[in-house]
Amino acid sequence: MGDIITGFISILNLPILALIFLGVFMGIIVGAIPGLSVTMGVALFLPITFGMEPIAGLALLCGLYIGGTSGGLISAILLKMPGTASSVATTFDGYPMAMKGEAGKALGVGIVASFFGGLISYIILMFLAPFIARFALKFGPYEYFSIALFSMTMIVSLASGSLVKGVLSGMLGFIIAFVGIAPITSFRRFTFGISDLSAGFSILPILIGFFAIADILEALENKFKKQDLTTQDFTIKGFGFTREDIKGQGFNFFASTLIGTGVGILPGLGGSICNLLAYSVCRGHSKYPEKYGTGIVDGLIASEASNNACTGGAMVPLLTLGLPGDNTTALILAGFMIHGITPGPLLFRTQGPLVYGIFAALLIANVMMLLIEFLGIRVFIRILQVPKNILLPIITVFCVVGAYANNNRVFDVLIMMLFGILGWIMKKAKLPVAPTILAFILCPTLETNLRRGLMKSQGSFMPFLTSPISCIFIILAVVMLVYNIRKEILNSKQA
Repeated sequence: MGDIITGFISILNLPILALIFLGVFMGIIVGAIPGLSVTMGVALFLPITFGMEPIAGLALLCGLYIGGTSGGLISAILLKMPGTASSVATTFDGYPMAMKGEAGKALGVGIVASFFGGLISYIILMFLAPFIARFALKFGPYEYFSIALFSMTMIVSLASGSLVKGVLSGMLGFIIAFVGIAPITSFRRFTFGISDLSAGFSILPILIGFFAIADILEALENKFKKQDLTTQDFTIKGFGFTREDIKGQGFNFFASTLIGTGVGILPGLGGSICNLLAYSVCRGHSKYPEKYGTGIVDGLIASEASNNACTGGAMVPLLTLGLPGDNTTALILAGFMIHGITPGPLLFRTQGPLVYGIFAALLIANVMMLLIEFLGIRVFIRILQVPKNILLPIITVFCVVGAYANNNRVFDVLIMMLFGILGWIMKKAKLPVAPTILAFILCPTLETNLRRGLMKSQGSFMPFLTSPISCIFIILAVVMLVYNIRKEILNSKQA
């Protein structure tokens, strides 16, 4: 408790609070603009921290991390454009709610779920970090492969009731992920002599294409029907929702928060996976899974609670093992290095006040995120009142800029357009996009750890089954697959 109090004292002064506020505010803006990732925002501000005190610089980066992760919900709900990869699942129910005139409720529920999901994960981080890190040390290639394999079974849950369509969509995701240089062997695959394909496809142009360009093409196809040009008037009281709206959401919230924290703790996974994983788990346990994707708060809570909980989880391996949990925490690790601090098992002993100062900064940044987004709700919703024939060209410009800024390549803009057309075709064929995204994200983890595991075992698959943790996840994957196939058969018989 003494360290916790010391940590808060080191943060509670006007200059550092102002830096946290700046970080959260800029993070929300970066997160809300599709194509400008949280990682990019942290990278832009990293040089500014050079001349700062360690706690001040790291507090600024933490504010950016939290604001950027949460800010993605704004464009995901209002424009069906995930501001970040961790907001993909937010579009599934957030945008339909906005189209039903419930944009205020959707934003309010998303903001509150983000706040409490992050809050719980930071409390877990503060009190359980050393114990959780000790358990995470036991994870090797066998365990990571099994976790990724288990996560792949979620494809069926995201398939909108059709096992065949889910599998086809997932296979498409694998095909896309195989393009580029193979892990471990560095063998070029499916590049067709195009040097720009050597690094594979970047996630941001794909997301922008699937979720933004595809919708723009659909709007063009509908020729801006008159009823689509304006939106209903709105009134908001408080956060835009009532107690009845979130009644019975306890399981959704806590399950999603724990999934987000757990996925964050495992280095290399991150929010891009946990929001889809939490969404599919909550949908699988729901009494009315058919309503998911039509505009209900259940899916919104699952996505936003998990992706913000992932931020706290990702800080666990960073602080205790010196391993970044995702791309953004890799840059925060660089922030530590700039100040001559090496995160790891001894950090709590040698830099105790600094560590607990970071915990305090995370908690304060989370509160600031809630306040800034709450005050901005009424401004955000005004976006929906802009006629689509004005809004969509502006969105297209943002899409092009976002895709280009990802790697400063015109090639990424072409990729964005290609996947936009592909997403539009998939809509026509009624193929779900979510399994494609999940498979694309998980494929590198699955393949890399399969190769590492086989190299470690000299070609034997037995260690994947004899490792206790790996075996548990493989069994869970088989159980989930059998359960979903059985449910699909029963549903087809009833139909």
